[in-house]
Amino acid sequence: MKTSVFAAALLAATMTFQAQADPVHGLWRTAPDDNGNSGIVEITDCGDRLCGALVEAHDSQQQVVSSPNVGRQIVWDMEPRGGGQYRNGKVWSPDRDRTYNARMELRGDQLAVSGCVMMVCRDSVWTRAD
Repeated sequence: MKTSVFAAALLAATMTFQAQADPVHGLWRTAPDDNGNSGIVEITDCGDRLCGALVEAHDSQQQVVSSPNVGRQIVWDMEPRGGGQYRNGKVWSPDRDRTYNARMELRGDQLAVSGCVMMVCRDSVWTRAD
């Protein structure tokens, strides 16, 4: 009986670790937008998908600034595909107030983020901030 309880606890702990082990989790510094502003986005799990909220805003001089967008989701519904690929998500761009159909690709400490709306696409590279 003790062995069964221990095995069940070990299995539960392993499954929890695996669910939290996606390498894209963490803090990412966005590329400067059209105004030279950037931010820090925290990528986390949102159910079986990934999402990311703006946790810090920076001006064009990289100084922390107050922004009504802090706390707002920037990335949502991103589907992990394995091998550092993420698809079928959305990315909101504060400088243009537009939501793009998006994908991401993890490349070490860089995250290539691509988004399109109709025929207009934007690409940027975010860098790991944590």
